[in-house]
Amino acid sequence: MTSLMLIAVAAYLVGSLSFAVIVSRLMKLPDPRTFGSRNPGATNMLRGGSRLAAAWVLLGDAFKGWVAVWLVAHVAIPLGADHRALAAAAVAVFLGHGYPVFFGFRGGKGVATALGVLLALQPSLGLATLVVWLSVMAVTRVSSISALCASFAAPLLGLLFLQDGWERATVLVLALLLIAHHHSNIRRLLKGEEMVFRKKAQ
Repeated sequence: MTSLMLIAVAAYLVGSLSFAVIVSRLMKLPDPRTFGSRNPGATNMLRGGSRLAAAWVLLGDAFKGWVAVWLVAHVAIPLGADHRALAAAAVAVFLGHGYPVFFGFRGGKGVATALGVLLALQPSLGLATLVVWLSVMAVTRVSSISALCASFAAPLLGLLFLQDGWERATVLVLALLLIAHHHSNIRRLLKGEEMVFRKKAQ
């Protein structure tokens, strides 16, 4: 139990590294929590007009989800950690992103971090979920709809790509948390007020 708690705390601290805030400070850009959706994530950084910053945030947030789970799978468990540590790390790093202790517990929705977790659990699962997100985004141009569709798809895809019951349950929990994090987006969608990414004129 002690090792599970230590792994969960470590993963939470990794997740608390909000790359949107860090990148914006390094690049001397406005704090993403002060404009657009006020969500410190890659999508809102893109709304701020910096594709480079958005790319760095996307990579950073996905990487922290991936590394937290990968280290448990390939280091901690081979050294004797309980297999449940994988689930603990996955959920903890996601919660760290959503409620970062280093940034006043004001975090992002966790889409990129969840993607990193899925890629670490099973690359095919992560890629298949990403295809869902990209496909919906290409049609709707609405980030929240894409995230919600990917959230619904991930547990179903997990049944196909994952064999372990704990891992399947972990994907389901992450999907439910992602949907919960999008509660304000769901309200805006129902009112027809959600932001749409418009294609730039050539």
